[in-house]
Amino acid sequence: MMNYLTPLNLPKGETSDSCSDQQLERHSPPLEGAGEVKSTLNEKEEQNPGYITANPYTYHIIKEIRDRLKEKPTKEEDILWFFLRNKKTGYKIRRQHIIDNFITDFVCLSKKLIIEVDGKIHLKQKDYDRLRTEKLNELGFEVIRFTNEEVLEKSELVANRIREILDKK
Repeated sequence: MMNYLTPLNLPKGETSDSCSDQQLERHSPPLEGAGEVKSTLNEKEEQNPGYITANPYTYHIIKEIRDRLKEKPTKEEDILWFFLRNKKTGYKIRRQHIIDNFITDFVCLSKKLIIEVDGKIHLKQKDYDRLRTEKLNELGFEVIRFTNEEVLEKSELVANRIREILDKK
């Protein structure tokens, strides 16, 4: 049986799904004019980056699934979201965000970091998860995973580990 490494039991600074230097990075292009500050805005107001990450051909279908997932998060997702929302990590984190044809649990788009919370179902779909991670890596994202148990038992430690990883990127 394969050892299941998570960011909590890896050496500091190491992640299980880091991209290799040889992988191609493709960044999602921002919307035209995104990130610019218009002259009519106050100094404190900024435009959102306007990232386009979803596959436009399947977005309308996946969005319906995403909306249902957002309405009924798992207990573990709710716990972790408490620590990630409202830039508590110092970074904007989105939940249930669509990237390509996948719905991610959490993502920091500016740092290209995806955070997944894995329940028992993931023990049965390791091949799918591996292929999904490879595709997301090809798109330039790093994927880190935590188990439900880690989030339930060590939620603050998990949040601190996420903040450390974001700070290093």
